[in-house]
Amino acid sequence: MTVFWVGFLVLVVILLALDLGVFHRDAHAVSLKEATGWTFVWITLGLSFTGFVWAMFEYGWGGAQVVDARGQPMEMASGAGALAATRYVTAYLLEKSLSVDNIFVIALVFGQFKVEARHRHRVLFWGVLGAILMRGTMLLSGVWLLQKFEWLFYIFGAYLIYTGLKLFVPEKGEVEGEDEGPDTGFIGKLRRWFNVAPDEVDHGGHFFVRVDGKKMMSKLGLCLIVIEWMDLVFALDSIPAVLAVAPDSFIVFTSNIFAILGLRSLYFVLENAIHKFGEIRYALAIILTFIGVKLVIHSWVHVPNWISLTLIVISLGVAVGISLARQRARASER
Repeated sequence: MTVFWVGFLVLVVILLALDLGVFHRDAHAVSLKEATGWTFVWITLGLSFTGFVWAMFEYGWGGAQVVDARGQPMEMASGAGALAATRYVTAYLLEKSLSVDNIFVIALVFGQFKVEARHRHRVLFWGVLGAILMRGTMLLSGVWLLQKFEWLFYIFGAYLIYTGLKLFVPEKGEVEGEDEGPDTGFIGKLRRWFNVAPDEVDHGGHFFVRVDGKKMMSKLGLCLIVIEWMDLVFALDSIPAVLAVAPDSFIVFTSNIFAILGLRSLYFVLENAIHKFGEIRYALAIILTFIGVKLVIHSWVHVPNWISLTLIVISLGVAVGISLARQRARASER
């Protein structure tokens, strides 16, 4: 298995190097057409990897075996590839759907810091790189912990149920139609901790600048730290959810990384349309609650992964359909 881990990490490094060093070397505002094209590319790459996962586990390449929730190899005469592929697609789509909330917050952060459109891809690139390192560590640690301490299933399950049910109830700012970004008090503390340059200082797209001969963090660098912090907060929801549907360390890691790699282009596709899909929060609520229940009852009831995958696809499809129908209805009333 080591060769596949190394190979995948090398692939990620190559993709990131091509992204920033070749295709996006010059800072520019990403158009909707460009973002849509890159979103298609990333999703195609992520879903195409399903075929490799199927073959890897079906033929036992490198000793690959599907495992149960306790990390024990499952004795299967056939169908190991199909099970692994289903787990991969489920984890990939789950992380993609949960990233919608993350995109919404990123849009608010960019608005708060007044980040120019031409610099947003650079911030998101380094934000994604940090997310890969952080989430990779958390995911692999989570797999190990769940295999060692089974009672964590119930803790994670209860937390996901709580998070899911909470999404059904709009918060105060949402009821009043006001968008609130990260706490300004928290940002003020970060400014003092990291010695941030005044906002009027021209950062030129750099995270650090010199002011009167002193090296200081720019407003853009502070924005990156806030985005990384918000990703960590969202990871507390998404990581337990993903671990619930894919206990295999290689599957859960690769599916999450591919989902995160496409986050930047997806942001530029959705940044101006995110408010049109308000019903997605209820789809996420259903998904998180279902997976939480699945974790809690896993010792007594086995819920097949294809049911989780079907629920995710149907919930998101219905939510998007209702959102679009309501948008058309509002437009016809004007």
